[in-house]
Amino acid sequence: MNPTQAPAQPRPTASGPRAARGRIALLALGGACLLAGLDAALLAVGVWAPVRAGHLPDVHGMVMVLGFMGTLIALERAQALRQPWAYLAPGVLGAGGVALVLGQHLVGQLLLVQGCVLFLAVYLALWRRAPVPLVTVQVLSVVLAAAAAALWLVVDLAALIGLLAGFLVLTIASERAELAQLRMGRRAVPTLVVLGSWVALAASATIVWPDAGARALGLGVLAVALWLIRDDVPRRMVRTDGLRRYNGAALLGGYGWLTVAGLTWLVGGAPSSDAAYDIVIHTTFLGFGVSMIMAHAPIIFPTVLGRPLPYRPVLWLPLGVLNAALAARVAGDLTGRGPLWEVGSVGTVLALLLFVLTAVGVVIRGE
Repeated sequence: MNPTQAPAQPRPTASGPRAARGRIALLALGGACLLAGLDAALLAVGVWAPVRAGHLPDVHGMVMVLGFMGTLIALERAQALRQPWAYLAPGVLGAGGVALVLGQHLVGQLLLVQGCVLFLAVYLALWRRAPVPLVTVQVLSVVLAAAAAALWLVVDLAALIGLLAGFLVLTIASERAELAQLRMGRRAVPTLVVLGSWVALAASATIVWPDAGARALGLGVLAVALWLIRDDVPRRMVRTDGLRRYNGAALLGGYGWLTVAGLTWLVGGAPSSDAAYDIVIHTTFLGFGVSMIMAHAPIIFPTVLGRPLPYRPVLWLPLGVLNAALAARVAGDLTGRGPLWEVGSVGTVLALLLFVLTAVGVVIRGE
């Protein structure tokens, strides 16, 4: 099948119900991290939150990036490897996020380190199966995540944003190159290797030379975003309809927010204000990262859930709310963090909750 054509009805995995229940349990761990991370986001904004635990805002970033996103990505890669031990990676990452939520800070940190090491072992096994440059970039992405998790034992989280961003950007860029190689052409993988190497080196440099490293990272992130906008499939997909249009819009939105993040780092260097810090974090991890999750959910989730997640027009609702709310949040950052920033911040939380509810509803009602 042409990888630029999204399947109208993705096939669920052929594994048995027991294995599917195990994957759903792992997905639930990631979901618990997501809900706790959203609660922490509300606390950080200063509005009402269901659970008012004072430590949650301090662990919000790691719970969302490695506890939630890391668990999802590791689960999908474990499913690709199809080896029972590979599911330890998402399990330990999810457990690390939950431990942080429960206030077990050191336990959570150590579990995240172990989870990243296991995740790296999964990628190395995939590389041994297919020792190609594309998988090498995926291995490199988890090296950045493992470095961030290990350094968090001795370094403040704010200093590790570059490493975590590098992990997410390389993971998604390599995933897109894998899915759309025919459309991108023969230059796709060499371009990915060059840009991935630049991003990885620049992300690492942010630890030693924060300002120069951040500017170099911004250049690399911007180059990745512009490359994906030019060579990936979404500009063609948005001119169609149904699932393809939805995928194309989500991808383009994510690439647009990644462009904003890259420009912010490139022009401003290491974020020196709360507003700049807020912009680079949320355009990268919400605007880019969550948009990619929304785009790929109808295609990838069925292999994890063992049940189809068919496209329904209601999936546009959380995508639209996410982009509108994030735009309001960025505008609020640029204008002094007034009511617009608060509304946008709460709106991004609402978008993620809407996505979970609509995805669950579509799965339950899906054929």
